[in-house]
Amino acid sequence: MIRFAGDSGDGMQLTGDRFTSEAAAFGNDLSTMPNFPAEIRAPQGTIPGVSSFQVHFADYDILTPGDRPDVLVAMNPAALKANLKDVPHGGTIIVNTDEFNKRNLVKVGYDVDPLTDDSLESFQVHKIAMATITRAALEETGLSKKDAERAKNMFALGLLSWMYHRPTEGTERFLREKFAKKPDIAEANILAFRAGWNYGETTESFATTFQVAPAKLNQGTYRQITGNTALAYGLIAAGQQSGLQIFLGTYPITPASDILHELSKHKNFNILTFQAEDEIAGIGAALGASYGGALGITSTSGPGVALKSEAVGLGVMTELPLVVIDVQRGGPSTGLPTKTEQADLLQAMFGRNGESPVPIVAPLSPADCFDAAVEATRIALKYRTPVMLLSDGAIANGSEPWLVPNVEDLPDLRVEFAQEPNATDGSGEFWPYLRDPETLARAWAVPGTPGLQHRIGGLEKADKTGHISYDPDNHEKMVRIRQAKIDGIDVPNVVVDDPSGGKARVLALGWGSSYGPIGAACRRVRKNGLPIAQAHLRHLNPFPANLGDVLRSYDTVVIPEMNLGQLAMLLRAKYLVDVHSHTKVAGMAFKAEELQGVFTDIITEAAK
Repeated sequence: MIRFAGDSGDGMQLTGDRFTSEAAAFGNDLSTMPNFPAEIRAPQGTIPGVSSFQVHFADYDILTPGDRPDVLVAMNPAALKANLKDVPHGGTIIVNTDEFNKRNLVKVGYDVDPLTDDSLESFQVHKIAMATITRAALEETGLSKKDAERAKNMFALGLLSWMYHRPTEGTERFLREKFAKKPDIAEANILAFRAGWNYGETTESFATTFQVAPAKLNQGTYRQITGNTALAYGLIAAGQQSGLQIFLGTYPITPASDILHELSKHKNFNILTFQAEDEIAGIGAALGASYGGALGITSTSGPGVALKSEAVGLGVMTELPLVVIDVQRGGPSTGLPTKTEQADLLQAMFGRNGESPVPIVAPLSPADCFDAAVEATRIALKYRTPVMLLSDGAIANGSEPWLVPNVEDLPDLRVEFAQEPNATDGSGEFWPYLRDPETLARAWAVPGTPGLQHRIGGLEKADKTGHISYDPDNHEKMVRIRQAKIDGIDVPNVVVDDPSGGKARVLALGWGSSYGPIGAACRRVRKNGLPIAQAHLRHLNPFPANLGDVLRSYDTVVIPEMNLGQLAMLLRAKYLVDVHSHTKVAGMAFKAEELQGVFTDIITEAAK
């Protein structure tokens, strides 16, 4: 586990991403955790301005970016102070000594330089004047001192690449491509990268290097992928499988903006992206696209969901397919824009006026976002309904290997538009609310189809005909039909992982990005000889049909959530079972060691 940390202008995200790409190309299993400030440019050298990137790579299957970094690369005092508490005793710290001057030390509250006192004696500390060495390596390039120093992140990358025997060709090729229009900058970064490698090769400071073999993954073609990119690819695949144009109507918001950025690159797949003037216009355009026969998508984060809620309700009333992607972040209001949270579940479930049910799907990891996007689209098209897809910041920005699926294995999502009148009274009219008896989905007619004039809208509709109706009995009937449609959605049963063969009396249940930490914690608990079962929910509305029986079959059900217990509240209300709610709202994901302690205490207590 390596964490690169520095000022937000030090290029830590690029450095971490490049190390990750080489690990992926080498064949390691991996998981990453980018962490950056919410401010566009926090004051230089301050703790609020620290940006970091942690990568966990291994020769076996891993589930999380790791709890504590084995190596911390700290580019300045702020980076050291902000991250030191996470480094285990005996861990390696590599510091850029050029930034440890009096001015920078004072900014973060150091009275004494930590590199000169005994405060770091329990760590393996390597003091390197990275900026100085980088400038010397680039002296003949003609770059200014300031421009040369900007390449010090590549020096750090080169050093770590040497320490872990990472290949270098890919990074050099990447730099030449990235700076193709500025070849002098490309060569400067390559020189700095090589200088870092050569420093490790020639200095006697590092007594040990490490080799991490490729992981034994299932056979197939893999690529490194982030959650947002996987969501975009899933939507592209859904468009191809359905034969419909994908229309993304959206407004940029952290941490969902990369979905727009990625989809905008793929117009060749019949993708149309529209950056609207605000959140409301974005979903309005997406819903209008669905009305016109396309597949409407809108993407946002928590504050944007609040603004889109009225239009989601319109989608419920008009019964049009729509996928609403919520990449959750810390709240309320603007909250913590670059930090993660799972606190929008109740908003997704109930955050609209009236009885306005929508299905909810939640991916469990970056790679799973592809399948979750396809599944959300399947439900939206088959049942003619808006669908909420709840990702979060940890999934969106994190990355892991993704097994590229075979196209033949993707579901058939083709839909049949209404082509002729369907009224059962012999009138020759088209009734937009005449339903499929199995799915309760209404007929979908593209405007302009001859003879299929029809009325839909936000006012309550009469059953079958779609005429405006204020009749009390009709309203009750329509409300119950819309609820029954959602309740009847076909979702897979929840699967329980219990290697003890049924001996476990405690079930760890999660949803969303808590999958990795819960799974890693369960592995640790089992390794210590304690039985524990694990289950994870992708479908949060409706719940899997067997969920009630699963919950009632365990003495204790513990639910870790990055909120104040929202899933726990829903399960208690629906199934009348008690659950142990373990919550966290710190803007950071759970750590495996944290949940290991929680699970161990609960199992021990249950055994008394």
